[in-house]
Amino acid sequence: MRKLGFLAVLALGFGLFSGAGAFSPGNVECIAPANPGGGWDFTCRSVGKLLYDLKLVPRPVKVTNMPGGGGGVAFAHVVAKRKGDANLLVAASPATTLRLAQGKYGNFAENDVRWLAALGADFGVIAVRTDAPWKTLDDLIADLKKDPSKIPFGGGSAVGGQDHMKVLLLAKAAGIDPMKIKYVPFSGGGEALTSLLGGFVKVFPGDASETIEQMKAGKVRILAVLSEKRLAAIPDVPTARELGYDAVWAVWRGFYMAPGVSDDAYNWWVAAMKKVADSPEWAKIREGRGLAPFFKGGVEFEAFVKQQVKDFRELSRSLGLIK
Repeated sequence: MRKLGFLAVLALGFGLFSGAGAFSPGNVECIAPANPGGGWDFTCRSVGKLLYDLKLVPRPVKVTNMPGGGGGVAFAHVVAKRKGDANLLVAASPATTLRLAQGKYGNFAENDVRWLAALGADFGVIAVRTDAPWKTLDDLIADLKKDPSKIPFGGGSAVGGQDHMKVLLLAKAAGIDPMKIKYVPFSGGGEALTSLLGGFVKVFPGDASETIEQMKAGKVRILAVLSEKRLAAIPDVPTARELGYDAVWAVWRGFYMAPGVSDDAYNWWVAAMKKVADSPEWAKIREGRGLAPFFKGGVEFEAFVKQQVKDFRELSRSLGLIK
């Protein structure tokens, strides 16, 4: 009887969601489509840990780093080889939708996967090493106007990808020819940040979640955040907009799933992500990394992603990145 009671409690713990009895998670894997240390890696590791800590999954979530093609290697792997895998999550962000909008994933498109949920909104930043000569964003812009090609930017996305887009938008807002700025692509924000700290590139157009801890450690200086208002986690850092440069880049943090996942499993995961998003544990992590509250799940998130792909396609055309 005691054993039966334990099993009943366990079943209740993993059947918290109405209609979820047909699906229970097993060995869950989260693919971060980049090397360790960047935003996708943070998404997998932080949310994966909370899924286990909140007893929503029975075992620790395995994180697999799968860099390449600005997320394209992971996307192709999931569509071609993981169809119907209901225990697979893949970290995503506007970097994913931007590459899809630009046709950078080959024959694959946004309709080839199931878009699950977004749990927070990160924001772009312009960061330099603390010993860099630029104390403010105005200092950096002034030197860029003298010769845009002499200050290398290094980001965790391919040319035309998310980090590069931040550079292009900032340059355009500052009256600089965007295409004259030197941009060096890396296989993830962690690799790009390491390159900045090593002095191989001079400016990192990354995300707040990737740079705040480095700023607190005294290794980088964030010149500006690409948000509409200052971030609570770094209130002394101005926005580019308040400095006169109308460049805003919001970065949702979320997931997609493989094609062919059943509606029962998909709905279970939408509800699980909502529980994570509503937890005080996630709020603490989110606020510490400079993320704003932002949740969209299920069909609402699907519609949001498809609209973003459409909007990014139009933006990319306006910047001359695609025809």
